[in-house]
Amino acid sequence: MKKKNIKSYLKNFICIDAEREKRNNIPEFIFAENKSSAMVEELLYSIAESNGWSAATRVSSSVADYLAGRFKSSSFKFRWEKEARVFVVYKKSFSFKKKYPCPVGIISAGSSDIYIAEEARVVCSLLGCQTVTYYDVGVAGLHRLAEPLDVMLKKNVCAVIVVAGMDGVLPTIVKSLMPLPVIGVPSSCGYGWRGRGEAALNTMLQSCSPGLLVVNIDNGFGAAVAAVLIAKSASREYNSGRRKR
Repeated sequence: MKKKNIKSYLKNFICIDAEREKRNNIPEFIFAENKSSAMVEELLYSIAESNGWSAATRVSSSVADYLAGRFKSSSFKFRWEKEARVFVVYKKSFSFKKKYPCPVGIISAGSSDIYIAEEARVVCSLLGCQTVTYYDVGVAGLHRLAEPLDVMLKKNVCAVIVVAGMDGVLPTIVKSLMPLPVIGVPSSCGYGWRGRGEAALNTMLQSCSPGLLVVNIDNGFGAAVAAVLIAKSASREYNSGRRKR
């Protein structure tokens, strides 16, 4: 991993958006799917060299093994969030900080949806937002929702990400019970016709609970970014209120 080679490789094939965080408070993440292991490695290296850290989503186990072997002998630390499929690289002097006092709630309908919920959790954490998570509390056993929603309200979450496959009803129910934004994530989990997330997406888009926002199928990353921006806005209001008092 020579810096000179990385610059040449990036110049020829990839244009890194180095100013993205200054524009919208969200740094560039690497979408690893359909990229070669070497390309993901060099992108991680280049962004971490510039920003202090970098992360790639949708990283397969084989690519993660390759990256671990490459970064093990480098000047960077790394961690592989297997459930979330997120690979994180950071300088040894870098520390991830909690920036916002308002946490984000994350719920998954079933255990098959956990990898999407975990992607959302890890991205929230990397961007400085704490999370409150409850998994496998779907509508097949609706009584399981009572405790998670009660805890999240008590902890003053500013938004709730709800991941659901099959019929995709859970986000609508959660929004009907929560006085704050809910972000629905349809997951590609289900049987047969429209069972790869399309039915869940349609259900969420046709929700009769106002205030439910919907991202695309399996997009835990997009849901996390939206939730973090909500947390940032809520934290600004929270801090302003504290100053007034």
